[in-house]
Amino acid sequence: MSHVLPHDKKQLRACLVCSLVKNASQFRSSGCDNCEDVLRMRKNIDRVMECTSSKFEGMITMMNPKESWVARWQRIDTYVVGLYAIRVYGRIPEDVEDVLERRGIAYRPRDGSVKE
Repeated sequence: MSHVLPHDKKQLRACLVCSLVKNASQFRSSGCDNCEDVLRMRKNIDRVMECTSSKFEGMITMMNPKESWVARWQRIDTYVVGLYAIRVYGRIPEDVEDVLERRGIAYRPRDGSVKE
């Protein structure tokens, strides 16, 4: 895992696209380990605040994405090893949603509002 978590959970933020959890300075310094090519958060604190949320529920540590049923259930089985929020509240900016759509990636809010 490429990041160390702060002791104060209030500093934590979760990516609105993949639900990876880091603090704001970690997102600003290295971006999102899964979504940086789309979100472009590195060295852009405004983008970090737009594309992450401090409002999330639960956390799971994903260590073996290919063999974890929890990773499949959370739809994080193609992502990097790390700490993930179970639900993330908030919505990505429309321009980011447009970029995802142009790349053929369906955006699914991570707040549980979209049912299968």
